[in-house]
Amino acid sequence: MSTTTLRLPPELRDRVSRLAQQSGTTPHSFMLDAIAERVATEELRRAFLDEVNARFAQMLEYDVGLEWHEMRDYLRERAAGHEPPLPQAKRWRK
Repeated sequence: MSTTTLRLPPELRDRVSRLAQQSGTTPHSFMLDAIAERVATEELRRAFLDEVNARFAQMLEYDVGLEWHEMRDYLRERAAGHEPPLPQAKRWRK
């Protein structure tokens, strides 16, 4: 394992130390967990954006998509526990 030095402002260092102690761990372990959590979050975000961009490119290529108001209504109904019919894709450029 390689070594990296983090220069923390005193206030942040104190906060990390306090929270690590309250969590029953060391400041080092606390910071490793925080970095690992941030990396996982960023990887999920990047994967989501890659999926969005791929779907948008496909929509542009095939000129087919959903009307936002129909999708919004569908999602609201789903969130309310109903099972509405899926909105129908339409050609959006003519």
